[in-house]
Amino acid sequence: MFIDSHAHLEGTRYDTDRDAVLARAKQNGIEAYLAIGNGKGPDTADCGIKLAEKYDGQPKYPRIYASVGIHPHEANLATEAADAQMLDWARNPKVVAWGEIGLDYFYDHSPRETQQTVIRQQMELAKAAKLPIIIHCRPSDQSENAWDDCLKMIAEHWASTGRGGILHCFTGSIDHAKRALDMGFMISFAGNITFPKAQPIRDAAKIVPLDRMLIETDSPYLAPIPHRGQRNEPAFVKEVARQVGDLRNISTEEIGAQTTQNFCSFFGLPPNPSLRSG
Repeated sequence: MFIDSHAHLEGTRYDTDRDAVLARAKQNGIEAYLAIGNGKGPDTADCGIKLAEKYDGQPKYPRIYASVGIHPHEANLATEAADAQMLDWARNPKVVAWGEIGLDYFYDHSPRETQQTVIRQQMELAKAAKLPIIIHCRPSDQSENAWDDCLKMIAEHWASTGRGGILHCFTGSIDHAKRALDMGFMISFAGNITFPKAQPIRDAAKIVPLDRMLIETDSPYLAPIPHRGQRNEPAFVKEVARQVGDLRNISTEEIGAQTTQNFCSFFGLPPNPSLRSG
């Protein structure tokens, strides 16, 4: 049993075969996935909810959970009206997290000061919604600037809530991982852990406690080896589990079982996600 803790299947790249992608995931043992609610900006942040509702109660597909939030790329689109709308969407029973939110200094699609303002605002909204947060963090080139800023903001504006969160698609250092773990965060590894130049990610995966780890695809991005260069999909999360298992001398299936248990425990879900009603 596996859970893909982070995927974006709402986009046009899946419009022609989304049903088949989900059916393949279920056939490969992926029991659930978290549909990230960013969309193309605040107006479409209910995209994960729509998928969760569309496929609800269909056993041939994985169970779908959802999040809502403003990605740092679209931070300049944040408004009070958007915030109010997302708070309303967050009441939907499919929603288990707020995000992904964070800082992206690599692309800088929104000014950095704006990103910092909006992540603070998004953390306040998550507090109001009583949801954990999902963090996106990408520094500029090899600099740690975004990681240092992001972890500092989490320490100052979020850690005291005790709700923790997830560092999605972790690419930081061992020190960054330890600082996040100390603040109650889960560390999620994606397909880039299989890339030849990703040794720092693999080093972090060796030290993160097994009960604080998640796996994800971040579909449609970062397809793992041997699928690199293809459109990613939840069925490929098993390759992430395989890589983590190789690093820890544990079977792929054991990593799947442990990270599934971690996901359910973190979000307060039944141990078997297929049993959850609603």
